[in-house]
Amino acid sequence: MERRDFFKKAIVVAGSAAVGSSTIEASETVHPIDNRKVSDIAFPEKRPLITYSDRPPLLESPREVFTSALTPNDLFFVRWHMPMIPKYINPNTFSISINGLVEEEIHISLKALKTEFKQVELTAVLQCGGNNRTAFKPTAGGIQWGIGAMGCAKWKGVRLKDVLKKAGLKKEAAWIGFNGEDKAVYSETANFVRELKLEHLNDDIILAYEMNGEDLPYLNGYPLRLIIPGVYSDSWIKMISNITATKEKQQLHFMEKAYRIPDNECECETPENLVKKTKPIEEMNVNSIIGYPVTGTKVKNDSSLVVRGVAFDGGHGIKKVQISINGGQLWEDALLDDGSEGKYAYRAFTYTFKPKSSGKQTIMCKATNKKGEEQPFAKDIKWNHGGYKYNGIDEVTVEVV
Repeated sequence: MERRDFFKKAIVVAGSAAVGSSTIEASETVHPIDNRKVSDIAFPEKRPLITYSDRPPLLESPREVFTSALTPNDLFFVRWHMPMIPKYINPNTFSISINGLVEEEIHISLKALKTEFKQVELTAVLQCGGNNRTAFKPTAGGIQWGIGAMGCAKWKGVRLKDVLKKAGLKKEAAWIGFNGEDKAVYSETANFVRELKLEHLNDDIILAYEMNGEDLPYLNGYPLRLIIPGVYSDSWIKMISNITATKEKQQLHFMEKAYRIPDNECECETPENLVKKTKPIEEMNVNSIIGYPVTGTKVKNDSSLVVRGVAFDGGHGIKKVQISINGGQLWEDALLDDGSEGKYAYRAFTYTFKPKSSGKQTIMCKATNKKGEEQPFAKDIKWNHGGYKYNGIDEVTVEVV
């Protein structure tokens, strides 16, 4: 299939979004929904995933994916905001525009990016800020994700700062805005534009055209996307085509209204008393998830069971992952991989034990990073209206036979 003519050949998949509602009056946080069915139909370049919508495409990875440091491209989750995605992209004519407060407005082709700039590669986790949103009760606004709106890939491209240097930023430039090729149906709808404060620019922020050694999948932003490791994916603009330097921060819906949390110590509020002062969601919380076994797996009594999963944070590094098989009363260290994929990547872990009695057996995992931050129990996470930044201790329940 030609990636540049994607939607002419795409199968239209009926969505199974679970927006949901709640009759719970007091706010609370529980474990997110973890039993949704994988679709019978696959989108192009993807294996069957949990499908919420086909326009825009919204696909979640199933739990079984999270057992290794890298997520395969065809099992990687998909999140678009705008329903109108180009049907045709020609890589031979595609270019990205750099404009605004620059010495020279320039257009850089895909070929030029690959041949005229230093090529860099880094591994980083991409996670939606609303991952696990179904944990929040009453229902928080947004896509009702389970546990799989995340993935980890090896991204290859060029440093953003090198591209900006070629255009020549003017001294008064302070903000960099990013826009992609997806559009809203109605002209009144704001474009999905995100901004980065220039002082936050670093060597790890790149414009990527490859993912795990292949061209970006169409649904993951082909032919070019922004990579800002360590932060939630709302700023990782897909199909990026325009970069604008400005002096002042622009008044943008997706900066001033969306992807924001209460600006207080607990980053929390209640449905009856929403906080007025907010801040953007940025650095990812420490987190971990069990990929195997999944809830409902049958295992034999007194046989070795190898628990597998992944842990990550916003780039400080994972110090340890611990497993509990008695409801969190006792925790034992899991075995971590060597961390060779880097500080922004998953750390895969394993833990082996022998179930000693028949019946239900709950397995829990908890990660701690090098700053000393550790995952809380789900019940200890406070509610926010956007359902953002959930990182509760994960658990699965197997049947010992």
